[in-house]
Amino acid sequence: MDGNHKEYNHRLSQARIDEILNQPAGQFDEVEQLPKRDQLTFTNGFYAHCSAIFVDIRDSSGLTTKYTRPVLAKIYRVFISEMVAVLNSMQRVREVNIVGDCVWAVYNTPQKTDIDEVFHVAYTANTLQRLINCRLAKKGYETPLKFGLGIDYGRALMIKAGYKGSAINDVIYMGDVVNHASHLAHNAGRRWNDPIWVGETFAQNLNGHNQGLLSQSVHSYEVGWYRSGSVIHTGMNAFVDAICD
Repeated sequence: MDGNHKEYNHRLSQARIDEILNQPAGQFDEVEQLPKRDQLTFTNGFYAHCSAIFVDIRDSSGLTTKYTRPVLAKIYRVFISEMVAVLNSMQRVREVNIVGDCVWAVYNTPQKTDIDEVFHVAYTANTLQRLINCRLAKKGYETPLKFGLGIDYGRALMIKAGYKGSAINDVIYMGDVVNHASHLAHNAGRRWNDPIWVGETFAQNLNGHNQGLLSQSVHSYEVGWYRSGSVIHTGMNAFVDAICD
């Protein structure tokens, strides 16, 4: 959010710190689904099970040595524009965020069918890589983008945080589901790794067909277990084949 200058007062800072630390734990409610933002205040919070997707560009630092800043701006705008469009396409989406060259989203997934729909969003995002690279190549930008996608399911705490009274605040999602999905995305797509890494809890809740699209062995990494794959959206992939011939 935009900054809006206010003088800092350490005495008021101490009062705000004490106000936050003295809040009772009972104001953090267990709910079936993460609520809308307008239900949050600076004194409450909500626990719920949900799913998260993180998408990173691999070796984004290498792009800075290849392209001029105006071209880089176009590339990043393309990636962020269309990745947000894909991640926002599920009805149960709760939040979409942009952090640097990473786009991530949180979804309410109370039913197993919702888990499968999140997986559909993820492999659509993976196929978007081909569409973007096709259009970049048409413009003469030959260095292709490479994505890493991480997906997981678990419990998150949703809170509002910021400088009270300044209008500078945001919604924060805390918990293993967010951390795991972020770490999975960080490792996916590197070297010979599959571009999609799926947390084992999420994978276990997929239907049989979707489970079959992922590795049948469960792998271990520094923060948990996962399965992986290079799953694509077949209809979208056929479209890309047609326009890129």
